[in-house]
Amino acid sequence: MNSDSNPSFSMEDFAQALEQGQYDYNFNRGQIINGIVSQHDSKGAYVDIGGKSPAFIPLDEIPCQETELPEVLPLQEEFKFLIIKEQNAEGQVTVSLRQLQIKKAWEKVQDLAETNQSVEVVVTGVNKGGVTVDVEGLRAFIPRSHLIQRDKLESLVGQYLRANFLQVEPNINKLILSQRQIARNQAMSKLEAGSLVDGKVVKIEGYGVFVNLEGVTGLLHIRQISNKRVDSLNALFEIGKEIKVMIAEIDDVKNRISLSTKVLESYPGEILDKFDEVMNTAEERVEKAKKKLTEDSSSN
Repeated sequence: MNSDSNPSFSMEDFAQALEQGQYDYNFNRGQIINGIVSQHDSKGAYVDIGGKSPAFIPLDEIPCQETELPEVLPLQEEFKFLIIKEQNAEGQVTVSLRQLQIKKAWEKVQDLAETNQSVEVVVTGVNKGGVTVDVEGLRAFIPRSHLIQRDKLESLVGQYLRANFLQVEPNINKLILSQRQIARNQAMSKLEAGSLVDGKVVKIEGYGVFVNLEGVTGLLHIRQISNKRVDSLNALFEIGKEIKVMIAEIDDVKNRISLSTKVLESYPGEILDKFDEVMNTAEERVEKAKKKLTEDSSSN
């Protein structure tokens, strides 16, 4: 072998090559790594992650800051950390426990939202738009319109509420919940198509009447009021009036309840002529209607 064609490779070169190989790690922002706490400092702690330099975790990236640092991060104990800053000129990365907890909290919240699960939350604050709540350590918001109690919101602080998710957007830290939505879902689950229920008129529009059914609102469309044309809804209904309606359809996908009173009529237009009488005998009328529907379906 010709020594001139092969440059000399000293022990020093060999040691440097080993060192370069030993520390050839790729530490990227957002990566979760294992590390052993090696040293405490007045500004944080150093963590051995197997790199050229120990990683550093600042005090504000350590949860439970009111607790002494050695209790939160004991020396020689291993933890998982989230890299929040990539290597500097000395090869040191900055890591976080706090942001790792936040990352895991968002992942859990997304799983709960995707599976349509409700959560118990504690009210932490109030503003003119609603209340702030704590969900898995994350700050969330329930708008006033989605609260069951809409007045004296200050009395809710410290209370636990059950709510479900309306918006979950971790990229912009947006987490919005609803208390009324879960109450609506519970109320809807108690309703059954074909049943007669008591309700109260809460809104009158040109196309129909909205009726509150103990926490959930259904629509009595103008074409479902009578088998005869209805010229004036205001002549039949008024806000606050109690009426009996039949559940015509429950659409869980569109979150909509369709109501009917025309099935109670003995002849087209009877409800226009004898509204109170139809309402007072609604129970027996709906039973006759159901029986007729059963007979008609059997004969077909």
